[in-house]
Amino acid sequence: MEITRRRLLSALSAAGLLAVVPLPAVGAAGDTARLLANTVAVFAGTAESNARPETAAKLAAVEKTARAGLQAMDDAGEGELFAGLVLGTDEASLNTAYRRLYEIALATRTPGIPADLYGAAAVQRRVIDGLVWLYERYYGDQSKGYYGNWFHWEIGISQHISRTLVLLADRIGAQRPELTATYIAAMDAYLRNGKNGDVDLDSRFHTGANLADITTNRILQGALMADGGDARIRKALTDQLTVFVTVDPYHLNHGVTDGHYADGSFIQHGSVAYTGSYGKGLLTRVVQTLKILEGTGFAHGDELVPTVHGWVRDGFAPLIFEGWMMEIVKGRAVSRTDSGYTDVVVVVEAVVDLSSLATGAAATALKSYVKHIRATSPTALDPARFVSPLSIVRYADIIGDTTVPPADLNPAARSVAFNAMDKTVHRRPGYAFALARSSDRISKYEYMNGENLMPWFQGDGAHYLYLSGQDQTRAYGVDYFTTVSPYGLAGVTAPVEQRRTVPELYGKPYYDNPDHPLHFTSSSESQNTYVYFPRGTNGWSGGAVLGAYGAAGLVQSSDAAYRDREILPDDFVVYRGATATKSWFLLDDEIVVLAADVGDPAGRAVTTTVDARIAAPDDRTSLTGALLDGSPWTGPGTAPLRWLRYANATRGTAVGYVFLDTPQVRAAVDRVTRSRRVVRTANPDTAVTRAVLGVTVDHTAGAKAARLAYALVPNATEGQLRSHRNGPLKVLANTARLQAVAHTGLGLSAANTFTRGRHETAGLRVEGPASVIVRRRGPRGTTTVAVSDPTMDRDTVTLLLRGRTLRAVSADPGVRVTPAHGGTRIEVDTHHAYGRSFAATLRE
Repeated sequence: MEITRRRLLSALSAAGLLAVVPLPAVGAAGDTARLLANTVAVFAGTAESNARPETAAKLAAVEKTARAGLQAMDDAGEGELFAGLVLGTDEASLNTAYRRLYEIALATRTPGIPADLYGAAAVQRRVIDGLVWLYERYYGDQSKGYYGNWFHWEIGISQHISRTLVLLADRIGAQRPELTATYIAAMDAYLRNGKNGDVDLDSRFHTGANLADITTNRILQGALMADGGDARIRKALTDQLTVFVTVDPYHLNHGVTDGHYADGSFIQHGSVAYTGSYGKGLLTRVVQTLKILEGTGFAHGDELVPTVHGWVRDGFAPLIFEGWMMEIVKGRAVSRTDSGYTDVVVVVEAVVDLSSLATGAAATALKSYVKHIRATSPTALDPARFVSPLSIVRYADIIGDTTVPPADLNPAARSVAFNAMDKTVHRRPGYAFALARSSDRISKYEYMNGENLMPWFQGDGAHYLYLSGQDQTRAYGVDYFTTVSPYGLAGVTAPVEQRRTVPELYGKPYYDNPDHPLHFTSSSESQNTYVYFPRGTNGWSGGAVLGAYGAAGLVQSSDAAYRDREILPDDFVVYRGATATKSWFLLDDEIVVLAADVGDPAGRAVTTTVDARIAAPDDRTSLTGALLDGSPWTGPGTAPLRWLRYANATRGTAVGYVFLDTPQVRAAVDRVTRSRRVVRTANPDTAVTRAVLGVTVDHTAGAKAARLAYALVPNATEGQLRSHRNGPLKVLANTARLQAVAHTGLGLSAANTFTRGRHETAGLRVEGPASVIVRRRGPRGTTTVAVSDPTMDRDTVTLLLRGRTLRAVSADPGVRVTPAHGGTRIEVDTHHAYGRSFAATLRE
């Protein structure tokens, strides 16, 4: 059951929404006591859970971390709390200090930890003294705090403090009873993007995952308060409920675009596709909150669990391939050394806990999905990375339950258009294809805080082709972005030029010009718009889905900074992009790519990267292919190719490329060594060497706009590639107005139309811009049609299927099928559909 926007919004700013949060009985102190006990259990476990052998590694990690923190306190010099941790100018260091105090406090409340830590009053007193020391010197004076990144002051530091106060509530009550209230007042005061020391739902900072973090902190604070705690908890829960509402882009609540969308998309920072980073953070926080509230009068899980289940099924599962989180939804986190497998550990813990809150078939499906991830991941999932020992025990019980079969939440063959965040995923047994698009709605990339230093083309049709059974750390992750040129990412068309990173341009991790009318500071809206996550400037980005098949398209554009260059400061550097109109037609064995208008109006040389892949330097890789006349070709080099095959014999993988209408192709495998620090300033200065495949088409400076047509063939054999010469795949049109293909074996044709006016191809007429897929089965069989509006701007899309008149067997609401001269007219009401596909099944 989904919580509808109508239900919640009708109650916002009134008492009605408060009614969604149960009201405990007056004076029900047991509810706050249960809430606090639940919180301790979530983070520290219980005597029962921690006695299980599966939690031993987790307990050892908690102990090791706490002892390291205590040793750093022992070694601290004058004016230090922890040795070597300099405080007073770097808010991240202050956050680290509070985190270390929490880690030490956690060990004192974790059953199974040795007695010199667990329950140790002396250790707890040291933590409390540390809280007092930090407050008096670096936190309590509001006039000296709140420097640097707002996140630490409003979320991170408060999270560590709130959890520490909960863990040591009894000891603080006996030793420093005033400390909790003092800290809560200070945390309220640091909510400077809020209102009156509380959440402000109109603030651009208090949205999505950030809002969930802040409100969870405030729930814990409310449970600790002697007076007014129930009211704080209820207000925090009321605010947090807004993150459960499906975002309606045409009727925004508080102007907020952050959150989950009907098509499974998740957005944070207003325009960044972020399921794999902030999205998993939100998932974790809301599930933790449901567990913390379990058994109290504040609990409301029965209503919310189905909504979160939907997030997992529709938003996360399509983006997780064999235990790996896809790069297209990680924002700046793609530059971090944590892998996609590590990302999924966070999701798995949330799903494990969610399954304990769900009932019946839903619970079984979630447990089966946990088993599916474990069974398909080529690397072992490490539950010691879970936050909670209780989750480790639940995970072990699921894995050991022979009545629960492994099962994905999605079919093995599926095409998903995450059009609300400009991303596409296409899955088949043996591979998954992920495509990153952008538009005037969605950012081209995300850079921030020295992370993802060279992101410029990551939203310009960059793709990731994941092959089944492969350890994806050897194919993608941070080492892909470290060793593959940012101008040569797979799928990208880019000008031949050298760009500079933000720190290289401005000497700091952001552009600083607070006196300019656009007011550039580290967290200003202008910084977001033009530096951190600029959007594109063209509205055509989207595609249609018909069953397990898909079509996607993109009109590539320069970013908002280039568009607005006349109003930007003189020393603000902007970059102009290349041009291209592209389509991807997503079939069973092939992904067909068409590109038209490829070039640069400024006359620069341009490159289009058909694919880029990495391998270990000692892997046995090979390039084989055929020239246009059919004679064999062995790379590297540049040649007019009919097909090309890249194989990695060491890993047992291969990808084929069929060139349907492409000029000379340059193919080579080069040995590249770079430091991981080139993509993120905080990464260790670790040199990485990879064998980098580049399959590239070069467009010379001053050349007229070009067109390309090729197919990616995952897991291809040479025989498969040879058979494409007279195969069922045909390019019907490839211009900046219309791109279309047909596959006679599937009885499928698909078209993207990019301009106004009438477009004709393959027995199909389309009026204006649209994405259309048609599948005909037999001369008198059924015809199925899918239609989408990739501009998200049209009220109606109309097409004509030429041939015999057909009648509708079934049709989505908003689809009208009528006879017309020369065939069958289909009119689709796309008003406020936000790129959704509309389908109809027709028959004579």
